[in-house]
Amino acid sequence: METKLAESSSQTIREEVRRRYGATARGETSSCGDGCCTSTSADTLGYSAEESAMAPEAANLGLGCGNPLAIASLREGQVVLDLGSGAGFDCFLAARAVGSTGNVIGVDMTHEMLSKARENAQKNGFTNVEFRLGEIEALPVANNSIDVIISNCVINLSPEKQRVFEEAFRVLKPGGRLAVADMVATAPLPEEIKSNWGAYTGCMAGASQITDLQRMLEASGFENIKIAPKDSSRSFIREWVPGKRVEDYLVSATIEGVKPTTGSETHALP
Repeated sequence: METKLAESSSQTIREEVRRRYGATARGETSSCGDGCCTSTSADTLGYSAEESAMAPEAANLGLGCGNPLAIASLREGQVVLDLGSGAGFDCFLAARAVGSTGNVIGVDMTHEMLSKARENAQKNGFTNVEFRLGEIEALPVANNSIDVIISNCVINLSPEKQRVFEEAFRVLKPGGRLAVADMVATAPLPEEIKSNWGAYTGCMAGASQITDLQRMLEASGFENIKIAPKDSSRSFIREWVPGKRVEDYLVSATIEGVKPTTGSETHALP
């Protein structure tokens, strides 16, 4: 891509992310080059063998950097939103957890991923899951309608993370929870990584530092914020760009926050 990453508009960055993950959905694995947030096995990310067996095989594209469901504490009857739902893997696991009285909404900006997810839902009889086309910076979801938001290694791909958290806060019910797995930077990234398109769409160059994430979540209105780095994730992060020691700068983390039950008006951006 000719445009320099640092000089690119938010829309240009989104288009490049959309192109790359569309190719992944089509099975063009060579398009990932530097990784595409991939891992060799679900157990490496924190999924049990039982969980992996519960979701349709075609929904597991090996994408992600953790297991948001491990911290989501889902219950029957809840409404769950997955940001960047891909082929639907986490949505289908969440659908089993919330049962027939619950509902799961997956939002993804990639047409190919949506087609794959909807096909997986239809083939496997998931009637409490729906997939919507949209960007996580402008969610096609009503205010105060979601109990729990999950996401797996997607928010780092957004060039407008503050807007993502503002939107998450808007759609959550008072008392609702954000429970995501994502990449965080533990040290300033070298220019070689920061300016690399493959490193951005591969979930590396767009990672924020923990203090910045804390600040964005607080600015959005979240309380009870917890950001827990997972040092064990360095083992698979090392595989994303062999020999570049990206694991010295990046780690997967679980990120949690709660929308307060009182005084929780949406913090709109100017």
